[in-house]
Amino acid sequence: MSRSGIVYTHISSPVGPVWIAVTATGLCAIRLAETDPEGLFVWLQKHIGSAPFERWEVGMGSEHTASTSLALAARQLQEYFAGTRRDFTLPLDTRGTPFQEAVWAAVRRIPYGTTATYGQIAHRIGHPRATRAVGQANGANPLPIVIPCHRVVGANGSLIGYGAGLHIKAALLRLEKTLLV
Repeated sequence: MSRSGIVYTHISSPVGPVWIAVTATGLCAIRLAETDPEGLFVWLQKHIGSAPFERWEVGMGSEHTASTSLALAARQLQEYFAGTRRDFTLPLDTRGTPFQEAVWAAVRRIPYGTTATYGQIAHRIGHPRATRAVGQANGANPLPIVIPCHRVVGANGSLIGYGAGLHIKAALLRLEKTLLV
């Protein structure tokens, strides 16, 4: 893999296929519930660039830093879905506006098994009137699950806004025993 390349793979999960991509810097994209990598490629080209994409499969070896990061990400996500991992320790390569980065940092601090509202996140980042902008930043989150935007709910606790679908948001919250229905 070239230094500027992007390595990707997918894992199976209780919520369907999970596509994962890393750069030499770290985990840059997670796409949920897509049966093929085309959506991942479109997202990567728009947000990361048209670097060459290299598919990596578990067991291919880890001779490159990026494939080592990808193997680590795949393993940690599998542990999350198995219920044995609550926190992720991965190098990340997020590329957002300063506001988005602030929202994503606040969302990463929502503990496993709990939720926060869009308004609470807005307050935490010092923009109490930016509830809708927090929702938009959540919608632009490149790393669902690792940046656990599924833990952000409406003011009344309702499940609103999730790019991969509310059924997946609900499934992730049930996995974390946050949503019991």
